[in-house]
Amino acid sequence: MEDIKKQIVSLLTSKSILKQDVYQNTKKWFAVFKSELSECIGLMKSQVTDDRIRLKYVDKGESEAHIFVGSDVLVFHMHSNVFKFDSSNYVYQSSYIKRAPKNAYCGVINIYNFLADSFEHNRPNDYGYLIARTFINVESHFVVEGKGRLSFMYRDFLNQVINKEIIMNIAMTSIAHAIDFDLLAPPYEKVNVVSVQEMQTLSTDSKIKTGKRLGFKFQSGHEIM
Repeated sequence: MEDIKKQIVSLLTSKSILKQDVYQNTKKWFAVFKSELSECIGLMKSQVTDDRIRLKYVDKGESEAHIFVGSDVLVFHMHSNVFKFDSSNYVYQSSYIKRAPKNAYCGVINIYNFLADSFEHNRPNDYGYLIARTFINVESHFVVEGKGRLSFMYRDFLNQVINKEIIMNIAMTSIAHAIDFDLLAPPYEKVNVVSVQEMQTLSTDSKIKTGKRLGFKFQSGHEIM
């Protein structure tokens, strides 16, 4: 029993404290993310003069921020938990982690892409897509997993240390990917039949599921443009 107590105390004073430190460091960098996102929108506003194009930054608290860009909204969300890379992950094989296993513990900042109309028209059933996630450890080393260019730009966990310039680049690359990721029309064969109930549902936005790769999808599975 005494050995188990010592083990618990050891874990609490090592792993739990480490996770708190990782979380606080990620929180610090997420504040920088928010500042850079606001600046990014300001830069675009100074060059895009058509007021029909949405350009807006919305602070949603210490763990979330939204940027509206054209027909898209990107949601930057800091997870409240700390994660450890799985031993099968390529990052785990680096000498940086083998030398100091604590470096495998990271906070996570997720970047989701939604349609701006989903938020502005209060459609809670609409889908968003995870386009990138940034892992940051206690020493501010980081790696990005994502779509498009974000799948290969920042993979060197050993040598990469996050900073303001990198954060701005992650934000800009995410925006470019979202804008280039178009809303596609579903095949005609999937939308050529619609029931009266579904047509009535169409007038109630909150009951329609919408996503860039879905068209408009009803609970029943039929789609309609």
